[in-house]
Amino acid sequence: MNQTRLGQTELFVSEIGLGCMNLGTDEQQATSIIDEAIRSGINYLDTADLYNFGENEKIVGKAIKGRRDDLVIATKGGNHFEVGQDGWYWDPSKAYLKEAVKNSLLRLGLDDVDLYQLHGGTIEDPIDEVVEAFEELQQEGLIRHIGLSSIRPNVIKSFVNRTTISSVMMQYSLIDRRPEETMLDYLQNHRVSVVARGALGKGMLTDKGLEQWHKKGQDGFLDYNGEDLKTLVETVQGTATTFGVSPQSVAMSYALEHPTVSSLVLGASSPEQVQNNIEAYHNQPTYADIQPYLQQGLKEQIYQQHRA
Repeated sequence: MNQTRLGQTELFVSEIGLGCMNLGTDEQQATSIIDEAIRSGINYLDTADLYNFGENEKIVGKAIKGRRDDLVIATKGGNHFEVGQDGWYWDPSKAYLKEAVKNSLLRLGLDDVDLYQLHGGTIEDPIDEVVEAFEELQQEGLIRHIGLSSIRPNVIKSFVNRTTISSVMMQYSLIDRRPEETMLDYLQNHRVSVVARGALGKGMLTDKGLEQWHKKGQDGFLDYNGEDLKTLVETVQGTATTFGVSPQSVAMSYALEHPTVSSLVLGASSPEQVQNNIEAYHNQPTYADIQPYLQQGLKEQIYQQHRA
């Protein structure tokens, strides 16, 4: 699998990463998914302390034991929760972030984490305080690089202007093209990588696209009403048929086309789903070939809120 450089770091991440949120709490099953991902060439694993209130990090930590040096491990923090208590709240304070990182490392069984990401954020947050916390954690050797998980242009630009951020995780796919308005080029110009989530469009950009549209898309999504979204799903499926590939392959080719997109973080609930994603990745048609076929049904999309 191809690997691309993450921002200006020394890290190279696989173009398909494993999003760990959907691993579940069955340790044996989750480990089999991680094993399949690594065997297939995935070296980038993305988790967060909030996933199953820390249990996800524990499972990931056990699964990667003995293989740490071959992997790029990313986690996230900023959602304050107490083990054994219901609920959580947003807490980007310096004190909490520094505590959260140390707790994540304990659960992961690691001395440091490759990429630590703020898990959300608003323009009202004490961004300078967050940056100070992250930079101190770097100096202490607990985190190697800083990232942000956000779809808010104003928050993203605030971080880019204040620190040496390496990556931004954002939603990006054929059905959510908002980053194309300005953010992809902006981040490329600042040598910040995009780690894309949602590249398969809630399953609507897969071989089960229409089935998923019936479940999730009849009321529309962003600028698409239900029927427009169905047309786009059918267009992707038709394009896939023309090139003898899966809709997943078409969706991946599209999402990986922009040079600032380093990796598509895809979830999996079984080893077979990992295999399907990897097969689709290796069978991608070139974007130049599929681009003319995708124009029908595509809408220009912009961020309506949180604009910089």
